[in-house]
Amino acid sequence: MRYVAIGDSYTEGVGDELEDGSVRGWADMVAVGLAAATGEQVHYANLAIRGRLLEPIATEQCDAALALDPGPDLMTVDGGGNDMLRPGWDMGRMMDLTRRMIDRTGEAGVRLVILTGAAPSMQMPRADTMLGRARDFTDLVIDHVADLPHASVVDNLVDEEMRRPGYWADDRLHLNALGHSRVAARVLTHLGHETPLPTWDGAGVAARGVTDELRYARRYVMPWIGRRLTGRSSGDGRVPKHADWAPVPAAVD
Repeated sequence: MRYVAIGDSYTEGVGDELEDGSVRGWADMVAVGLAAATGEQVHYANLAIRGRLLEPIATEQCDAALALDPGPDLMTVDGGGNDMLRPGWDMGRMMDLTRRMIDRTGEAGVRLVILTGAAPSMQMPRADTMLGRARDFTDLVIDHVADLPHASVVDNLVDEEMRRPGYWADDRLHLNALGHSRVAARVLTHLGHETPLPTWDGAGVAARGVTDELRYARRYVMPWIGRRLTGRSSGDGRVPKHADWAPVPAAVD
């Protein structure tokens, strides 16, 4: 199997940092899970870059993914979350871009799985706005792919368990390692490889006071506002972590 993932920080794996400073994330876990479930080596590429809007995902990343040689069998995509945080949100444009990816993969004979992010932590700024936009957008995408044999949706917004704080990184925007592993399990099950859902045991999250909230705003909110005001992105200068096929070996008993 040849599996390529495209998207933004969610697919890149931000929030699931390893000791060497690199990120893992649910897409990496899906590649490993596919190799284990099938007993065969999986070729895996990940073109996602944090901060990307849906347009470069649906055009540049999608085209690069389909241009891989040999071509992919399976593509996953997430996108739109960064667009939803901006005042110029345009649902019609987002659907046009999504339909482009659906059409392009259909023409190429590639299975497409579209992911939504988990429902955002409700302690994150503008969480209500983002959740409403995400729900409306997801419903339109689900309706569009309902009768298409090659495209489907993994709707993580409906997973209320993942709204609990134990699944979120300190920035409250990205999933932590446990959250990413839960998404990976949902994707693998969707692909026909039943995988138990990891669940938070309620430990390790302390109550937050005023000082904690001020520290959070200084560390995460203010830099985000600064990037918006200056037109910068957290992904500026970054390249995909797996721009070409990388082998993921089958599990050895």
